[in-house]
Amino acid sequence: MLKQITVEELKALRDSGSPFILDVREVHEFASGHVPGAVSIPMALIPLRVSELPRMEPMYVICEAGGRSAQSCMWLEQQGYDVTNVVGGTGTWRMSGFEVEQ
Repeated sequence: MLKQITVEELKALRDSGSPFILDVREVHEFASGHVPGAVSIPMALIPLRVSELPRMEPMYVICEAGGRSAQSCMWLEQQGYDVTNVVGGTGTWRMSGFEVEQ
């Protein structure tokens, strides 16, 4: 079963620490605004860049609406990573009025 988290829960985690947030949107989407501190690796490149991801800490995976991040989570979970999908994605993060970095 895929672990999921809301943008409000992710914001609370960010406010109390520095969780590893993986943004799997395309580079131009990431550049237009992302959750502060997120790391950009587009979904299609994850298998090629998986060695850049932390093995021993939980990862929170985000896209624009939740679809690509869920797919990425399923693949990463099969590789043994501790991943959680961010429901609603960056779109919901923005609509909630939370800060974005450009």
